[in-house]
Amino acid sequence: MTGEYPRMTDTFIQREIDALRRAGVEVHEFSIRRPSAREAGPRAIADATTYVLPVAPLRLLRAHLSLFASSPRRYAEAARLAWRTRTPGARSILYQAFYFAEAAVVAFELRQREVSHLHNHFGDSSCTVAMLAATLGGITFSFTIHGPGEFLTASSWALDEKASRALFVACISHFCRSQVMIWAPVAAWPRLHVVHCGVRICARALAPHRDDGAQLLWVGRLAKLKGLPTLIDAVSLLRKQWPALRLDVVGDGPDRAALARRVVELGLESQVRFLGYLGSDEVAARMRESDVFVMSSLAEGVPVVLMEAMAAGLPVVAPAIAGLAELVDHGTSGFLTPAGDAAALVERVSELLARPDLRRSMGAAGRARVEREFDVDREAAWLRHILERALAGDVVAVRAPSGETS
Repeated sequence: MTGEYPRMTDTFIQREIDALRRAGVEVHEFSIRRPSAREAGPRAIADATTYVLPVAPLRLLRAHLSLFASSPRRYAEAARLAWRTRTPGARSILYQAFYFAEAAVVAFELRQREVSHLHNHFGDSSCTVAMLAATLGGITFSFTIHGPGEFLTASSWALDEKASRALFVACISHFCRSQVMIWAPVAAWPRLHVVHCGVRICARALAPHRDDGAQLLWVGRLAKLKGLPTLIDAVSLLRKQWPALRLDVVGDGPDRAALARRVVELGLESQVRFLGYLGSDEVAARMRESDVFVMSSLAEGVPVVLMEAMAAGLPVVAPAIAGLAELVDHGTSGFLTPAGDAAALVERVSELLARPDLRRSMGAAGRARVEREFDVDREAAWLRHILERALAGDVVAVRAPSGETS
């Protein structure tokens, strides 16, 4: 389950579900609400997903009456939990009431399908619903936490309570796990595991990188957190040395108009193209046509799109933040630069554009790193192993031993 599904940016969840199913796990997909038409992912996945909202009044009433009748004690416990984990203010009380109402719908649906464990992606509102639904239904729950958003508002989302009550927590990186450890009680630390998001490694050849480069690629949401103005400033400086330079910007978001104005102000209309949201096949095609993948974020988890670029044989330039050093070996598979530093981007991008040999070696090293540590089938098998052992009452390692999945 998650809050909105499927979105164009949710390919990592879709891949994980597909990998679990290939491993023989039965998965039911739930979402609190549908994504907007602008951000919606594949229709076939949406058709297979159970949505909590909007909820018919009779469906809501039936769920609550059934759960109360089956166990007034659990019902009261869930209500107390919802009250205890609210934040101050009348608005929070209202939202907690909504989450409690939604949780009953989820718990009732799970009971109808005889599902005994609920896993949620992200630690925010949908995880609150998951925690309450598990309490209402007398089942276990777990969640995957990504960051950085959950960490910025950890107290608002009762991350300590969720980590304490969860059967286990899947953290997408060691850095992510360390941030959860700040909030989780020490007794819960052994149940915090590192489970990477992953990609499928295709058999296509790596990019040859024979000549001087000219094509940069950026993929993400057009929002302040992604730091794209810094990259636009870097392109303005780079074009003096590289007049043929081009930057393709894939994605959309609230800052698109402002970013487009910035491009015009700097006279970069012939250098920067805004392509909007593209499907995964189209993004892969852009990667095959590019020389360097650039990320300019100010905060991140471990971006799947960075894994995809490395798997395609692209050298990457990314910010030295959060868990990115767990993916990018600085100087081997790419460069890590100080976040928000346009001059550092200029230096590292220039070096890569001028050296096809370096692009080739970094591309090959990046592909090998992703194959070794970020293969989605391996990570899904590790997640399944954690779940099976946790349900059996066993504690497993924080991270899967190298080369082992089950």
